[in-house]
Amino acid sequence: MMRIELVKRPQRSALFSVLSPFIAFALTMIAGGIMFALLGVNPLDAFNIYFIQPISEVWQLHELAIKAAPLILIAVGLSVCYKANIWNIGAEGQFIFGAIFGSIIPVLFPQFEGPLVIPLMLLLGMVGGAFYASIPAFLKTRFSTNEILTSLMLVYVAQLFLDWLVRGPWRDPQGHGFPQTIQFGDSAVLPELMPDAGRANWGILFALVAAVAIWLMMSRMLKGFEVRVLGSSPRAGRFAGFGFNRMVFFTFLLSGALAGLAGISEVSGAIGQLQPVISPGYGFTAIIVAFLGRLNPLGIVAAGLVLALTYLGGEAVQSALGISDKVARVFQGMLLFFVLGCDTLIHYRIRLIGMALTKANGTAQLEAAPKLEEAR
Repeated sequence: MMRIELVKRPQRSALFSVLSPFIAFALTMIAGGIMFALLGVNPLDAFNIYFIQPISEVWQLHELAIKAAPLILIAVGLSVCYKANIWNIGAEGQFIFGAIFGSIIPVLFPQFEGPLVIPLMLLLGMVGGAFYASIPAFLKTRFSTNEILTSLMLVYVAQLFLDWLVRGPWRDPQGHGFPQTIQFGDSAVLPELMPDAGRANWGILFALVAAVAIWLMMSRMLKGFEVRVLGSSPRAGRFAGFGFNRMVFFTFLLSGALAGLAGISEVSGAIGQLQPVISPGYGFTAIIVAFLGRLNPLGIVAAGLVLALTYLGGEAVQSALGISDKVARVFQGMLLFFVLGCDTLIHYRIRLIGMALTKANGTAQLEAAPKLEEAR
């Protein structure tokens, strides 16, 4: 009999820590090539359509920015949570609630117009996301519930609540029965950066500013030091006077606010109204973005562009090759698998141990045999 044991390395390799995302991406490409071959498609042609053609023209770069903006915004907030060893898995729900709260003005008060509309919508979006994120934070600090389960389950509550709103009280009476709100007025639409070139709006600017701001906080400010200390050693953090419960609320509120900002930016920019589905899964994909970017806000910007490209590539192969656009989800899943696998092997080495069956006093006993093999 054989069993596998993970043994923590005394010191991780700095070189492989840097190379890990690139190795994971290369392994994803190899696995993706095998997948395309099994589907009867030439892998080189598929990769050209998937990764090259979607960014070959200027307007396509604008589409890439639209897809990348919510991923970057959500992921930089999640990176703070994960650095503190707090696991917010419900950014998708916070994204939706930010969109709902921010849409209150254009849906319920469409006659309210002027330069204050967009700032108020963005503020309400951040409040909505932070409010929804405070629920798992409160449950964790008050009742010691698992934040992974509570934040994840609240995603489905948010999705169903949005579906009820657009089919019920907020449905457009002139919308011929379709489940959607009224179209936002001109004052409630996020301005485009270069209207003559493409649809990219201020959302990508919000994402870049947030990434730089979070990077400065984590690397230059006391709060960032507090996050790192509590994440690596809660006991040391307590001795330093850092409160864990306060950190739970801080990280959840921060990540929720950024997810909410992403939600209202998406609705007021790319979509222009509320509808039953406003996200292709940005909140979950942002988890991959955060880890692919090594939980570094600046690395997350690059990772967000890569994952945004998988969405565009999925649409491209669907139209050009007749393959389901769900191939994008497969690529994202494989990328997460290889990223986590590479990170695990950086921190741990695999040891294979043989189990020898012996008999003593007429009773079968298992004894651990000498180590057979070690993977370093």
